[in-house]
Amino acid sequence: MSEIKYFTQEGLQKLKDELEDLMLRERPRIVQAIQEARDKGDLSENAEYDAAKEAQGLLEAKIAELQDLIFNARILDESKIDSSKVLLYSTVKLKNKANNAIMTYSIVPEKEANFKEGKLSINSPIGQGLLGKQVGDVAEIAVPAGKIQFEILEITRQ
Repeated sequence: MSEIKYFTQEGLQKLKDELEDLMLRERPRIVQAIQEARDKGDLSENAEYDAAKEAQGLLEAKIAELQDLIFNARILDESKIDSSKVLLYSTVKLKNKANNAIMTYSIVPEKEANFKEGKLSINSPIGQGLLGKQVGDVAEIAVPAGKIQFEILEITRQ
């Protein structure tokens, strides 16, 4: 049995859209490639056929993984998130103590992380370092470049 994962409505919809794309667009494309390779004759020495079959196996594994993830997904009720401390789905306004830069990040599950959108994985060093902290706390976080201190200025729900 797979473990339950929590998502926002938006995050779960992205997974469903990806699954639909794989099933309705990618699967038929690979089936067509297999058919074309099969039509070329001897399958024992047909590299195109082998490559298409391997791509099909990888695609089916990805589809099964997404189906399992969606089946075990739960929507987190964002109205019940405690905004007094940093938790999953908190949005955190931080100040880098070294350069006084202000930044805002949302703490999200691994599958929803997107640094360009300001969505940090709960499993990332910064995500882990911020968990449980409150406004006014200073989190010292070890990153590859050394240790960074962030002051927590504000915590809100996503």
